[in-house]
Amino acid sequence: MKIGILGSGLMGGKLGTIWARAGHDVAFSYSRSSDKLDRLARQAKARAGSPADAAREADAVLLAVHWSRVDDVLAQAGNLADKVVVNCCVPLDLRNQDLVVGTTTSGAEELARKLPQARLVCAFNTSPSEALFDVFEMRQTSPRPQLLYYGDDRSAKQLARTLISDAGYEPLDTGPLRSARFVEPFAMVTAELAYEQPGGPKLIYRFEHLR
Repeated sequence: MKIGILGSGLMGGKLGTIWARAGHDVAFSYSRSSDKLDRLARQAKARAGSPADAAREADAVLLAVHWSRVDDVLAQAGNLADKVVVNCCVPLDLRNQDLVVGTTTSGAEELARKLPQARLVCAFNTSPSEALFDVFEMRQTSPRPQLLYYGDDRSAKQLARTLISDAGYEPLDTGPLRSARFVEPFAMVTAELAYEQPGGPKLIYRFEHLR
């Protein structure tokens, strides 16, 4: 699968590297430093380019930037009509402390309005980046940690399931895109547990049904 990464920070850099290791054709983009971008691509055995380059031939595009940078990176990426866009952004303020959107709408729903012709699905916004490499290395173990995903486009969700599984997680479907109204606050809970409570940031989770 060809995957374009819009955002070369902790989430974009690690997920792109993981997917490259899993055998996908990955293109990184969008960094303040072209040297950093080239180094990231070289280490992952992937490619580097502009957001438009990363998105042009991609089967899936990962949107992994701070909420304040969404409009800028989308403008640089160009036309995403009919593209599967996997969004892992949480609509945080500049201090990364509070949500700026919710609960009668959500960041995902606002993003869908910006990309009316894209096939939007959300995933990876409830996992701290610190856990990603460890989960990938543990991918042969069972049971796997779960990862929430949600969206309205059935085929886009199926593609997201593949990417989640390739990263070492068990996909857990939490319904339509409007589920973001509740998942985005849950992402704040996982951040609190990972960064403010004892135990460290390598947080994983599973939901189980009692029999």
